[in-house]
Amino acid sequence: MLLIWTSILFPILAAFAVAIGPTKSAKWTAFAGTLVSLGALTLFAWNFPAWHNAEHFPNTTGPSWIPQAGITFSVGFDTVSLLLALLSAFLMPLCIAGSFSSITERTKEYYGWFLVLGSSIILAFAARDAILFYIGYEFTLVPMTLIIAIYGGTERRVAAIKMFLYTFLGSMFMLATLLYIGWEHRLAVGAWDFDIDTLTKTTIRLPSSTQYWIFAALMVGFAVKVPLFPLHTWLPLAHDQAPTAGSVILASAMLKLGTYGNYRFALPMAPAGGAELMSVVAVLAIIAIIYASLICWVQTDAKKLVAYSSVAHLGLCMLGLFALNPVGAEGAVFYMVNHGLSTGALFLCIGMFYERYHTKDTDVVGGLAKRMPIWASFMVLFTMASIGLPGLNGFIGEVLCLGGTFISEHDGQSGYPGVLGPWYAIVAGLGLIFAAMYLLILLGKLVWGPLREPHDDAAHASSAVRLSPDINFREIAILTPLAIACIWLGLQPKPMLDAIAPCAERMLANYPKEVERLMAQSAGTPLASLNNTTNESSSE
Repeated sequence: MLLIWTSILFPILAAFAVAIGPTKSAKWTAFAGTLVSLGALTLFAWNFPAWHNAEHFPNTTGPSWIPQAGITFSVGFDTVSLLLALLSAFLMPLCIAGSFSSITERTKEYYGWFLVLGSSIILAFAARDAILFYIGYEFTLVPMTLIIAIYGGTERRVAAIKMFLYTFLGSMFMLATLLYIGWEHRLAVGAWDFDIDTLTKTTIRLPSSTQYWIFAALMVGFAVKVPLFPLHTWLPLAHDQAPTAGSVILASAMLKLGTYGNYRFALPMAPAGGAELMSVVAVLAIIAIIYASLICWVQTDAKKLVAYSSVAHLGLCMLGLFALNPVGAEGAVFYMVNHGLSTGALFLCIGMFYERYHTKDTDVVGGLAKRMPIWASFMVLFTMASIGLPGLNGFIGEVLCLGGTFISEHDGQSGYPGVLGPWYAIVAGLGLIFAAMYLLILLGKLVWGPLREPHDDAAHASSAVRLSPDINFREIAILTPLAIACIWLGLQPKPMLDAIAPCAERMLANYPKEVERLMAQSAGTPLASLNNTTNESSSE
């Protein structure tokens, strides 16, 4: 537990050091703070006992924080939360290093808030107490709002306020639902307790109708963060206006809190609601895939294109998660990690050429392979990873998400029957075709073709003196670890999939009986007997 708290608290200590230290050392203090956090989390992961067996998940307890309310400082990981925390910790030093040349004013505030942001994200993934999770989940909004509002583009304040209002209001549904479940537990045993596993056991014993509304409320809160159509409208503007490092962390870590929230809370806590609403969520996910892909197809702003692509990609992730079988769930978690790598890398690449040309418009600048061949090589690699080229990291997650959706139908034989099936997978697969088209169009404009540069731009002239035409050693060092990760996970996905599988199966443990219950209900079995069967199954 000491290593976990080190990874959470050391960035906070580094933020204090940045605040009281000299301005010229702020970036190096922040960089060192994120490296220590990553090192502590990596050491914990190296000795983690539960990589291949969810039953060996280490019991975690923490000191009481508010004893009267049963709120504690309990932290711990399963393999899924640890992978997402490692992803966040891995990206933080890369983002800090990527900001060295782009952030030149109010640097102490920038690096200080960035450290607080990293700490909050890891706390949310590590929390084993629901209220502690909510604090980490919600507090990420404060530094990210300030980073966008102070260091973003011309519409930064509008983007920051819109992001804050959407996600804050959505999380109120989540908080109210968690408090309600805690109250139900208090009625049952006479004491408050917000341990996540305890709340899960409490909720699955509730009637199916109650689980339905619990799931719906949790889903609203987490759907805003994903974001799922039609609650996605805050994201493209936030990405477009955020500084490069802010966009990377927003896409790669903060959005994963929404998908992780469904994995950790909504689905296991209220299986009756999840089984009943799985087709609704699947339809919304497919709409997100197709809708965002069509917008990307006509988009000329490179950063907005990647932002909308995140809506489509995470729609596919949600589709796999709500296939409600191990294949789709493993693919969804694998896709969470790999979307963070490839999309984060794309935002970094776009930020690097934006520093030199001060435009993201592919109608104004293009053919950059002639001017920036090293940058172009990285851009092609990460775009192909985002497309899902076989051999790169994006391919495995896409195949598993679609495969899990394809087999998610009630055949009376599968251990995990569902109500989706081939047509859902086929329609969603069209989104992957659109993705390949719009990303290849982006490459055709931005990387290949005749060289186009805004030479008459004064800002471009000044930045050209400060930065080399192609990316420098620091920028290569930032992109290389991401490139290695994308290639390695594409060629060797089995270790990660083996680590995810036990947790996915445990999360879905109650769904076969719930889907069977719904099928029996649709066949005319009396509702009272169905509820009794569900409650007896949950008690087991």
